[in-house]
Amino acid sequence: MAGGASGAVNSAVAEKRARLAGPSGFKGVIHNPRVFFIALFNALGGLLYGYNQGVFSGVLVMTNFDRKFASTVNNTGLKGMVTSILELGAWVGSLVNSYTSERFGRRGAIFIACVFFIFGVCLQTGARNAGFLYGGRFITGLGVGSLSVCVPLLNAELAPAEVRGALVTLQQLSIEFGILVAFWIDYGTNVSNIGGSGATQHAAAWRLPLALQLVPCLILMIGIFKMPESPRWLINRGRDDEALETLAKVRGLSTTDTLVQLEHLEVRAQKLFEQETSIEKFPNYQDGSFKSRFLLDFYGYLSILRDYQIFRRVFAGALVMFFQQWNGIKCPDVRPKTFVKEKKAKSDLSISIFGDLSLSGNTTSLLATGVVGIVMFFASFPTVMYLDRMGRKPVLIIGAIGMAVCHTMLAILSGVYENSWPEHKVAGWWAVVFVWLYAIFFGFSWGPVAWVYISEIFPLGIRAKAISVAASSNWMNNFIIGEITPTMLKHMRFGTYILFGGLTYISAAFVYLYLPETKNVSLEEMDIVWGDDSRTSAADLARLERINDSIGLTKFGHVDEEKSSDHEDHHHGTHDVLTHNEKTA
Repeated sequence: MAGGASGAVNSAVAEKRARLAGPSGFKGVIHNPRVFFIALFNALGGLLYGYNQGVFSGVLVMTNFDRKFASTVNNTGLKGMVTSILELGAWVGSLVNSYTSERFGRRGAIFIACVFFIFGVCLQTGARNAGFLYGGRFITGLGVGSLSVCVPLLNAELAPAEVRGALVTLQQLSIEFGILVAFWIDYGTNVSNIGGSGATQHAAAWRLPLALQLVPCLILMIGIFKMPESPRWLINRGRDDEALETLAKVRGLSTTDTLVQLEHLEVRAQKLFEQETSIEKFPNYQDGSFKSRFLLDFYGYLSILRDYQIFRRVFAGALVMFFQQWNGIKCPDVRPKTFVKEKKAKSDLSISIFGDLSLSGNTTSLLATGVVGIVMFFASFPTVMYLDRMGRKPVLIIGAIGMAVCHTMLAILSGVYENSWPEHKVAGWWAVVFVWLYAIFFGFSWGPVAWVYISEIFPLGIRAKAISVAASSNWMNNFIIGEITPTMLKHMRFGTYILFGGLTYISAAFVYLYLPETKNVSLEEMDIVWGDDSRTSAADLARLERINDSIGLTKFGHVDEEKSSDHEDHHHGTHDVLTHNEKTA
């Protein structure tokens, strides 16, 4: 009896919320200008991530930097480590974020990440020896990894369901823009009048690009507290009234509006259910002490392994991030690596082809990184506009198949012409085209959508922890791929593209067979999408029904035809909660 009532209420509430929702896609973004600009500001975290990722690879080959840190730059192993140590720091930062974002709020976590980022950048910019570089890169990575988690988390929790994909995708758009800006700043300072690019080059040629990161970071750090806090986090901390006001503000509606009330009550219901369940399971850890909080956090992480429904979502999120890296993003290297100035620098196919086509030096760099960066940046725009209309699964599947085909063609062309590119320039240019096509497919699909997906599939009580675990998969695989790809290209040659292509085909099958579609679904309704039956015991269902009744959510499930027809004018601001729910009172 309780199960039927509770299930009916939840389904009816979900249906009503869907009817009340505004448009999706580009119209949805225009319809929600306030939350769009909030998400755009928050996405400065993505800009920092992208700029930092791009700027250091350009710095590595500047003459003055090479001369000052010759012992590191001229040692292949040390040079690789000074680059990849940032990924290790980011891996740690992504895991630590689960604590900071729960303890200090999503905005507080962003602020703390900015502090680490600034400290690390200052160490790099003022580096006097290699130790400063290693320490600075690792500490910067702590900030980058934390930002990569808490920015999409905050944007997802602020966004209406119908435009959540677009707003979280702004993170990837900012990442690509940061990479692009870093390349051109590196390029400009390397060939400018700061001593030129030769032996007379000044240290400012590389210190300036590194220091410029501080500007957007300071803007984000200072401005983040002018942005609203996550209403989900506020409710989770018992600040219900503040959460209601925040929801109304970011939606541009009144606190009595039906849609605002409904979203607020859904989050409260989930929080109260998880709170009562925690009290029942762990009655001795409810005193708020450090020990109790620590143990509750510990059991929260343990639930990822012990609770099958949570585990399968975390497993799915981690696999999404695994495939995002193992689709070969570091293989036809679509991210800026180096201004190629020596033959041994050919660690990826695009640079190798460009060099063998007699496009060397700065021309090679422009084609291999600058143009590809532009292509990827603009490829992200359609995702912002149409992801919430197309859905996550179709975009991921199309992108995976497109990237896999590019890998296949690159493997064929490389296998046939790898030793004779200068004599087969047409084939070489076709390979270049497939590198660019790869950048397009990645830029509109797995680049942004992987972050969207992991930011929305977890329940409130475990969300920060689960996203951190899933994101850590991205950073660890990023580190591994960065370390082994040059070796694979050297020894496996075109077989590297066969391997990555095969894995990318598998990723398409994984998305099709395993992942549920999440577009236009509120964060509180993900249990329904994932078929989560963990609350089907009689006691849990009775608790859900009691909570829904006590906070007034049940009444939203009793939707008659007269009320549902009222929604036509909802987004014109003429119907609030009294109009919708008390017309017949």
